[in-house]
Amino acid sequence: MENQVIKVRNLVKKFGRFVANDNLSFDVYEGEIFGFLGANGAGKTTAIRILSGLSAPTSGEVIVAGFDANKQSEKIKKNIGYMCQKFSLYEDLTVKENITLYGGIYGMSKQLIKERTGELLEKLNFRDYENRLIADLPLGLRQKLAFSVAILHEPKIVFLDEPTGGVDPITRRQFWEMIYETATRGINVFVTTHYMDEAEYCDRISIMSEGRIVALDTPEQLKKQYKAASVEEVFIKIARPVVN
Repeated sequence: MENQVIKVRNLVKKFGRFVANDNLSFDVYEGEIFGFLGANGAGKTTAIRILSGLSAPTSGEVIVAGFDANKQSEKIKKNIGYMCQKFSLYEDLTVKENITLYGGIYGMSKQLIKERTGELLEKLNFRDYENRLIADLPLGLRQKLAFSVAILHEPKIVFLDEPTGGVDPITRRQFWEMIYETATRGINVFVTTHYMDEAEYCDRISIMSEGRIVALDTPEQLKKQYKAASVEEVFIKIARPVVN
């Protein structure tokens, strides 16, 4: 049996009477790029906040990187990376200052931060940008940097919440090349996206609807199961079932 990096059993998250996550159960295994799909309001972001130690489940078992989300949320935070579309980098700081700041937040030593900063600037061809404010960078470059900063401390898992929103198709493809490279280094990638073509790049995907997981398998198996030509077609069939 493959090693689990995430184990979720009967996860429920309620806000008053509203049930955002309704009895979720799934596993993510070592080496996987796992896609977490669903329409707006399906409960994806709520689940990611629980998995990343930012919110507590109402009930259920959630184990991330070997730590219990009910009791060890701080340890989870130290062993994961997190990037979301809405907020990742401080716009009033430079590229280099952002890298240094996050290295400190992740508890890295000054020497290691210095080494990783140099490696990162070279890898991204960012030497000309290191003293530029984030606010002055094109969105595509910001997203690449935000992802790289999220894995600066080489976490066991990185959570990407709609990381490619608003960027052009070429930049999206380049971003996914970075995701593949990250996975080959042994960092698991847990990603949400609205772009169904990106879901095709994942090893397995789950599809949420109204707080529940309604499908979970490889893209190929889901296409066979739903007699669909693409994951987008699968998604439409699940999200908008035909009413006779």
